[in-house]
Amino acid sequence: MSAGLTTWRPRLIALDIDGTLLSWIEGQGTTYEEVPAAVRDAVRRAHDAGAHVVLASGRSPHGMVAVADLLDLPGMDPGDDGDPLWVVASNGAVVFRYPPLEVVHEETFDARPAVEAILREHPSVLVAVEERGVGYRVNRPFPVGELSGDMVITEVADLVADRVSRVIIRDPESTAEDFLDLARRLGLHGTDYVVGWTAWLDLAPVGVSKASGLAHVAAELGIDAADVLAIGDGRNDIEMLRWAGRGVAMGQAVEEVREAADAVTASVYDDGAALEISRWYP
Repeated sequence: MSAGLTTWRPRLIALDIDGTLLSWIEGQGTTYEEVPAAVRDAVRRAHDAGAHVVLASGRSPHGMVAVADLLDLPGMDPGDDGDPLWVVASNGAVVFRYPPLEVVHEETFDARPAVEAILREHPSVLVAVEERGVGYRVNRPFPVGELSGDMVITEVADLVADRVSRVIIRDPESTAEDFLDLARRLGLHGTDYVVGWTAWLDLAPVGVSKASGLAHVAAELGIDAADVLAIGDGRNDIEMLRWAGRGVAMGQAVEEVREAADAVTASVYDDGAALEISRWYP
């Protein structure tokens, strides 16, 4: 961030969900579906003061609306005067307004070559593609709690027969380091990828990230990246943290994420997002 920090105030606040708004359930690869009161109150203060609040997550659209509801912002209930939220889903591949859920921008790609390359090296992986409004089409069931909605068993060839916005690759028996090595070795030409906290690999269209999705929203709102505060904790937040005028990593983030940020706040277990937002909207 440039000089003049003391006079700066974000016009748009981009918030990751899992590990930022919601705390992790230790050892289970999922989060508590509850926004702490301190975080909810801080988000509400910023919103009421005129800041645009944008959720930005690797989750699919239908996996984000329940969290949007938890924030209980003006515009979230019928009859409210507020505008619908802008939401960046699927690591930037889908941008929508809510409520109601209205997709306004989507990026797709041919995932078949990358998925086939991964399966040649790692034939036991789980593969998932979003089935909007239903859940996911999967080659085999994922661990309980890792995907929202229903899981529809589908052959891999059918999963990637058409262009998609995102593909999830998962192996509960491997580690994040295993998947980082796999992705580097394969190169995964024609796609971008991000590895999560566990052996979870998201495949996306080239050039698509939370940053690109947020850039679309910012352009619609007439806001420069310099006026954006972004808060996140995962590797899929790195581009967003670098793009924003102020990028803040959560305290529990891995070093790679912390290095991409302008600052580090407290962990999700200590309401780090609330502490950062309250700095600008006390």
